[in-house]
Amino acid sequence: MRVETWLFIGLTGFFALAAIVYGVLAPHEVVGITALVLSTGLTLIIGTFLLFVSRRLEGARPEDNDDAEIADGAGDLGFFSPGSYYPFFLASVIALFAVAAAYLLVWLMVIAAGMLLWVVCGLVYEYHRRPVSH
Repeated sequence: MRVETWLFIGLTGFFALAAIVYGVLAPHEVVGITALVLSTGLTLIIGTFLLFVSRRLEGARPEDNDDAEIADGAGDLGFFSPGSYYPFFLASVIALFAVAAAYLLVWLMVIAAGMLLWVVCGLVYEYHRRPVSH
């Protein structure tokens, strides 16, 4: 995972340098500077996340081994919810918020933001509830 980490950290440095050069050469072009600064922040967030995750991993991954076989990567990849409706509701509320933002309906954006908060909390805490006692 070190390769991905250094790739994003290198991109962070590139975008920061590009933002500085772009700001010097075109000081009145604020959209390009803003895009480069936000790209710098985005790659920095991803790079530091990958750095922290790579420190917690034990040993090399099969992807990092040049002589690895397909069977070396077998096993559990994680837990995926088999029957959750929350992703559908999340996409619906985001679409509602986007339409409200496109038409500049502030009252609908506030409602959609509240619904978005509720749906995200439901998605995150879906499997963190106490078992129902009968």
